[in-house]
Amino acid sequence: MSRLLAFGEIMLRLSPPGRELLLQTPKLDVWVAGAEANVATQLSRLGHDVGFASAVPDNDLGRAAIATLRGHGIDTSGIALRGDRMGLYFVTSGAGMRATEVIYDRAHSAFAETPAAAWDWETLLAGVDHLHLSGITPALGPVPAASALAAVRAARARGIAISFDGNYRAKLWERWDGNPRTILRGLVEHATILFGTHRDIALLLDQAFAGDGAARRRAAAEATFAAFPRLQLIASTARHVESVDRHRLSARIDTRDGAVQTEDVVVTGIVDRIGGGDAFAAGVLHRLRSGGDIAGAARDGLALAVLKHSLPGDAGLFRQPDLDAYLAGGLDVRR
Repeated sequence: MSRLLAFGEIMLRLSPPGRELLLQTPKLDVWVAGAEANVATQLSRLGHDVGFASAVPDNDLGRAAIATLRGHGIDTSGIALRGDRMGLYFVTSGAGMRATEVIYDRAHSAFAETPAAAWDWETLLAGVDHLHLSGITPALGPVPAASALAAVRAARARGIAISFDGNYRAKLWERWDGNPRTILRGLVEHATILFGTHRDIALLLDQAFAGDGAARRRAAAEATFAAFPRLQLIASTARHVESVDRHRLSARIDTRDGAVQTEDVVVTGIVDRIGGGDAFAAGVLHRLRSGGDIAGAARDGLALAVLKHSLPGDAGLFRQPDLDAYLAGGLDVRR
């Protein structure tokens, strides 16, 4: 079986129990987290051969994170033990008219301070046919940005397909004087698959797109394909937030020849929306790597994104029977 390698920071997410405010009571739930780790976890749970490249400190926190990924079947041999601290972030889940809030504590993490030259891409990419990474890594600072660029260059030189999730994080970019447009363009130009909306594309191209709905998304896609000759596919979701507990989600995949778009799914009783985009990316990659078409990829991506809203923590943990049951419309107890 071919192998996918994900590259990015593995973190710990800390959240107050239920829908409490941060430290309303002196308790925090802890999950292993990180956009690329979420994609790797869900793909591995679906039976794919997945490796992960990152760096964590050689202490109980770092080793617990490695053990968690390994427990999901991910090859963790590409995770280096180095540095002094683990990247953290805090999520306070919204309720009623109160939105979810995120606080980052990632500065000077082991991953962020690993120099680009420390990554042995000859070894890390051996046997790999697909590299997945996201815009969160370059947002962490100039050193991770250089590492991300080295990763995509090494993969491209070896003929490896590259998927890139825009994952624009304004709070991270604002902490240093990097130019997100220039840096992200330098990464996307190597990609074959882009996960991103018309808003991500507007940032990349410094271009606004008129119109509404499907027409605007197609215009953005066509402009992106023109700007990035290697790009073959753009996958995105549209989310309409009616309340904290009721969202409408749809999925779309654009190719150079056209597009497919799903109907809206109403998601209610939301447990945790964080990680929904990563679940979508995993679903798209799952179907494409299983020989499916783009309609199936959009369907599976949306299904896993919807399912992720039922699960606390960052990563989707679903198996193929869970996906099949959802697609079949089965909501009764499975006995």
